Amino acid sequence: MKKYLTILLSALLLLSLCGCRDLIEPDRPAEKPVIYLYPEEVTDVTVQLDYTGKLTCTYPAYENGWTVTAAPDGTLTDAAGQTYNYLYWEGEGTERYDFSRGFCVAGADTAAFLEDTLAQLGLTRKEANEFIVYWLPRMEQSPYNLIAFQQEAYTEAAKLTVTPAPDSILRVFMAWQPLEAPVDIPAQTLPAFDRHGFALVEWGGTEID
Repeated sequence: MKKYLTILLSALLLLSLCGCRDLIEPDRPAEKPVIYLYPEEVTDVTVQLDYTGKLTCTYPAYENGWTVTAAPDGTLTDAAGQTYNYLYWEGEGTERYDFSRGFCVAGADTAAFLEDTLAQLGLTRKEANEFIVYWLPRMEQSPYNLIAFQQEAYTEAAKLTVTPAPDSILRVFMAWQPLEAPVDIPAQTLPAFDRHGFALVEWGGTEID
């Protein structure tokens, strides 16, 4: 009897461990968030990122923040005189993204969808081009893609403190999942962006397995 009781307890323990593993959110990469800065005049700007996950790569190097001199055309210059088009970072976190609304797009239609949608969201042609060039090679290979642009989940996980404070901020973050077949999903309403004064623009994304 004791032998059977021991076996039963061992089985229950194994099941409980498996159940706990299922509840753990896997690390999800925030891929290539890039931050553009467009002040109205040449300005020294400090950007601090408070990310709930783990930073895996930054460029220029993030050392308690980025401090750069930003020009109106978006050119960023560090203390050593090196120039950059944007501030770049990647990280791994366990954010839960919202797919209650979004878009189901055929892989072959991804480029056209992103061109229209990113323009609607407020990215310039140059910013949208850099977004599309990064994501399109992977997305167009899928029969379909489930796409949802995140706001609250992303901005809560990756908070920015910018000094001096921008007059307008646009943070575009796309969560997407490759699909073998289309699905029905209510269309997501996308906000419009009023780019004015000192503007900060950011884009990034993550692929959900």
